[in-house]
Amino acid sequence: MATVRMADMDPELEAFIPLFPKTDLTDPAATRKSFAGLATAVPAPDTVGMEVEDRTVPADPDVPVRIYRPHQAQGAIVWLHGGGFVMGDVDTEHPWAARLADGSGAVVISVGYRLAPEDPFPAALDDAYAVLTWTAEHAAELGIDPERIAVGGHSAGAGLAAGMALRARDQQGPQIHFQLLNQPGLDDRQETWSARNFTDTPWMNRDKITSAWRHYLGSTPATPYAAPARATDLSGLPPAYIATAELCPNRDEDIAYALRLLQAGVSVELHQWPGTFHGSQAILSAEVSQRQIAELSATLRRALAE
Repeated sequence: MATVRMADMDPELEAFIPLFPKTDLTDPAATRKSFAGLATAVPAPDTVGMEVEDRTVPADPDVPVRIYRPHQAQGAIVWLHGGGFVMGDVDTEHPWAARLADGSGAVVISVGYRLAPEDPFPAALDDAYAVLTWTAEHAAELGIDPERIAVGGHSAGAGLAAGMALRARDQQGPQIHFQLLNQPGLDDRQETWSARNFTDTPWMNRDKITSAWRHYLGSTPATPYAAPARATDLSGLPPAYIATAELCPNRDEDIAYALRLLQAGVSVELHQWPGTFHGSQAILSAEVSQRQIAELSATLRRALAE
């Protein structure tokens, strides 16, 4: 197995490694508490000039969302937090959702989807899809162009966004303009080189990701909507931006998915960030993190303007 060499890591990120908690996913409640603590340590974003509203999207059950409306927004993104399908909510995602809205000029609809293992697949996907449908149906109320709705997220949330795109294509659902996928979790099989070898990477390693998939799938066999890398046909999907971290177990499955999208005729922008690890963009003081966040925002702004 490959051991992460500190020489491979961005030195600004390396300095923060001792501060990351040594948690696993065997105790979801404890892990959620730790994850929430990390989020509160992130500097609060500036939301001056932006309307921030908590709402509930009618569904079965209803889905909590937090809506960020910058001034004169035209497009929107249904945004899904990370956390291995087990952790996170609209509060832990607040620093990133607000920054994305401010930097992109898009309405960001942050989704508080149900978490595993209490609510395994397809609960989170159903919640996300309900919010996508609601967004399309309420475009006029939101002040957006219904043809400029993107989906995206971090990590597990990015995997959910990719699953949403597949489902919308197959079920003739709402039109999705773009996919913004940051370090997505796409493949439960964990057979790529990076998945098999990155056993000691910071924050998310092979064992933790394997546990996340176990919690998410429960007793249900994996389908392409749960694990998009299992899809045999990727044609007809929206254009995508996929970002990977060099020292991340998901790295190779993300790159493989980007290549398969290209081969299926889908336009893709792929960015592999050297020296980074899964979720390291949370270390805002690092120059590489600032570039990552700025690029996500600029990419969304550009995509919704096209």
